[in-house]
Amino acid sequence: MYNKNIKLIIAGLIIIYGVYQFTESQIGNGIALILFSGVFIFLYFKNEFILLAFLKLRKQNFEGAKKWLDKIKNPEAALTKKQQGYYNYLHGLMLSQTNMNKAEKYFKKAIKLGLAMKHDLAMAKINLAGIAMTKRRKREAQNLIKEAKDLDKHNMLGDQIKMMKQQLKKI
Repeated sequence: MYNKNIKLIIAGLIIIYGVYQFTESQIGNGIALILFSGVFIFLYFKNEFILLAFLKLRKQNFEGAKKWLDKIKNPEAALTKKQQGYYNYLHGLMLSQTNMNKAEKYFKKAIKLGLAMKHDLAMAKINLAGIAMTKRRKREAQNLIKEAKDLDKHNMLGDQIKMMKQQLKKI
């Protein structure tokens, strides 16, 4: 796993060599190298292991997703701040099936670091509300559900929010 800054250095070196190719009248090589450097720039902003873990989670393959996330040895050095948020978010999603206490820590850390998409943030808050309900913290669960509803502009999580509110009435 490369440090996030190494990806930018590699992209910079490829761009420099691409510009050199332009000066040597090798226009095709220069264009190809500039486009190739875009791969490293893309991977700086979107970590490859997190993308692969998301693909595994779409298929409900929690073990495969965990395998890809475990390849990230030092998240602070290898990931940007938002990527660290998604790293913790994915760990929280996987652990919410087995260990609620650890999942709660991961979700809180993901919210603190920030998630790029509002529906991901809403989903993290819904999961935290579910954990709070299992621990009999009704006020906290109500606040989290309200925040999730405010974040869910396209009503993608409407059914889950309704279900959580019904469960809150039973507590």
